[in-house]
Amino acid sequence: MSRLAYFVRETLISLRRNLLMTIAGIITVAISLFLFGGILLVSATVDHGTQQWKHGIELEIFMKVGSTKKAVQAIDTELKNDPQVKSYKYLSQQDAYNIFKKDFADQPALVESTKPSDLPESFRVAPLRAELTQPLADAYENQPSVDTVITAAQQIKRLLTATRWIRVAFISMSSVLLASSLFLIVNTIRLATFARRREIEVMKLVGASNWFVRVPFMAEGLVQGAIGAGFAFGLVWALKIIIANLLSNQHSLLSTFRVTSADALGIGILVLVIGAGIGVIGSIVGLRRFLEA
Repeated sequence: MSRLAYFVRETLISLRRNLLMTIAGIITVAISLFLFGGILLVSATVDHGTQQWKHGIELEIFMKVGSTKKAVQAIDTELKNDPQVKSYKYLSQQDAYNIFKKDFADQPALVESTKPSDLPESFRVAPLRAELTQPLADAYENQPSVDTVITAAQQIKRLLTATRWIRVAFISMSSVLLASSLFLIVNTIRLATFARRREIEVMKLVGASNWFVRVPFMAEGLVQGAIGAGFAFGLVWALKIIIANLLSNQHSLLSTFRVTSADALGIGILVLVIGAGIGVIGSIVGLRRFLEA
């Protein structure tokens, strides 16, 4: 029997022998990594939606699609001379298209069917003081060439603050659960090695190296961590779909919020790596008592 076949057989035997502990470890890994990946996904969504409100930007003025250069220049001049405006930035249709391509990179058909001329020009404005935001919005929204004005209302600021606290809370909870899953995997490996201690002693007497003995148990921990992480990956992807569907029906301020497949994939890969790492670390710790380093 080849070494690989032996390792696979021993790993499966050990997993079946401690089935309840194995299932408990997998479930704990899955829940903890889903909490971790889920809050990262929500944070990415909020980051996308609030990107334009950073650096003091409080409102964005969207021109009507097809506005003349004269109309755009008139708004530009008015903003330049407005004493209530601290600074502003003009975004051309090409700038808007570049942002659109980045935001919808996971929907190539939509990007291909959209042209820069389909998108509005806009101005991102930082008022002299935050309390001037709404008066400025009201003043420019009445301009005939302006389609709409979106402001970084108090809801956005509260959302950013809440997201930071929620991120800390969820990462703390997931850390506690990951420590619990590590404990479960360690105990599972220790039970498996204790049940096979005589067999291990015989293997070492006939010349088996520590690594030869370790590999099936390390594979057992890796399988537990990877399966749990796989479930967490699936749950994170499902959360991405739910968030995307909810946001697709929103308008006004929330229309700037979005989550991409790249976000979910990157977080999912991170979750898989952490899950596999937890499994391997747990097995190494669990074996320390029974094997010499």
